Amino acid sequence: MPKPTDISVKEVLVEFKDHPYRCPIKFGGKTGTHSTDLHTVVAVETRSGKTADGYGAMPMGTAWSFPADEIDDGRKLELMKELARRISQMLPDVLAGQPVHPIDLAHVFEPELFDTARELGEKHGLPVPVPRMFALVAASAFDAAVHDAFGKANGINVYQGYGPEFMTHDLAKYLDDDFVGEYPDIYTRRDPTPRMPLYHLVGAVDPLTDSDIEEPVGDGLPETLAEWIDADGLTHLKIKLNGDDLAWDVNRVMAVNQVAEAADAGRPWHYSLDFNERCETVEYLLEFIAQLGEQAPAALDRVQYIEQPTRRDLEADRDNEMHAAAKLKPVVIDEALLDYDTLLLAESMGYSGVALKACKGQSQSVVLAAAAQHRGLFLCVQDLTCTDAAYLHSVGLAAHIPTVAAVEGNGRQYCPAANRGWDELVPGAFNVEDGTIRTAELTGPGLGCVPPGRERDILTKGL
Repeated sequence: MPKPTDISVKEVLVEFKDHPYRCPIKFGGKTGTHSTDLHTVVAVETRSGKTADGYGAMPMGTAWSFPADEIDDGRKLELMKELARRISQMLPDVLAGQPVHPIDLAHVFEPELFDTARELGEKHGLPVPVPRMFALVAASAFDAAVHDAFGKANGINVYQGYGPEFMTHDLAKYLDDDFVGEYPDIYTRRDPTPRMPLYHLVGAVDPLTDSDIEEPVGDGLPETLAEWIDADGLTHLKIKLNGDDLAWDVNRVMAVNQVAEAADAGRPWHYSLDFNERCETVEYLLEFIAQLGEQAPAALDRVQYIEQPTRRDLEADRDNEMHAAAKLKPVVIDEALLDYDTLLLAESMGYSGVALKACKGQSQSVVLAAAAQHRGLFLCVQDLTCTDAAYLHSVGLAAHIPTVAAVEGNGRQYCPAANRGWDELVPGAFNVEDGTIRTAELTGPGLGCVPPGRERDILTKGL
């Protein structure tokens, strides 16, 4: 039965904001120096006539979501901006304005989103199709804003709105019959976990010690891994690797481990290793694990999980099964995770976990978090160098998924200026103490990030 809490979209506002990085970040063989973020306000109305605005934001991660070298990065960005504008025009007409739960709205809208992205690619004569991931990233800020507005219109934190009292359909509608009678509320926390460890990113060109610095930034913030460890009391390090240079990759992890041990050998260190699809074969990964175990067994012991070692197109890369690697360490899909079908395919190929990302949408993340937990898969939440509201959205997601042990937040490293003002709204999420952030503050209406009534002013004037 329809719920009086169901919403329809009445208005959508969009702004694009550019942020230079204080230092470069290298991933997947590419180096980034700036970010363009999409910010949006979505106005909604419930069946019972209540209205509210919701706020959403997300970096327009074109290099990550559309890694086609034959297309210029500037062209990709303009394409994502055009897609975002189209989304803003389409959302009020989804289901002809018939009120629904936000997850239902996303479920109905997604096929239209992919069709629109494909049509735009054809219109611009792109040599390759626009990936679904590209479309998901473009839509994610809007999806966040819809969930935020839904919670505010109903006077609740949105994570209190994922049970049968608010949802017409159970998870079986979005997944399969294994989920009949189950709703996302049994796989999410109504209240966030109070504190979470923060994964600090060690990029492939980031200096580890003073001797690695070629040109100081000179802005008063830490410039080396050693300095960041000392400043924030870090315990969790995410290490970017190349995937095509075995000796470099092994030595990089060993070097990071040496810096960590020099800071405090007895600290409970945890590492995640991110190859960003760069390993040509699973044999490369297995040899990497073997060599790291031989040369630095303590470092290998500290590896919590390994991210997406081989290509994201699992259907075209079925020979690279992860069964043997996953017996040694959890191996998670990141770029490969698009929907429930890709989750099941990855599991059949030996992957033992999935990485959730706010940039793929709040709706998808909540549903796939349920699927992963139901199937006993390892779960983590990763960001996209998120800042401001996007970072708070990602942190809130991690803090509400029971099996997620830590959260990423590398915007503070590369783009801290974008967080100014936001760090006063939810200070605990930005203030790192003993390697952790305080997530207990994310309990307000909606996503708990932007106070009700301030959305439009923040969108146009900032903080």
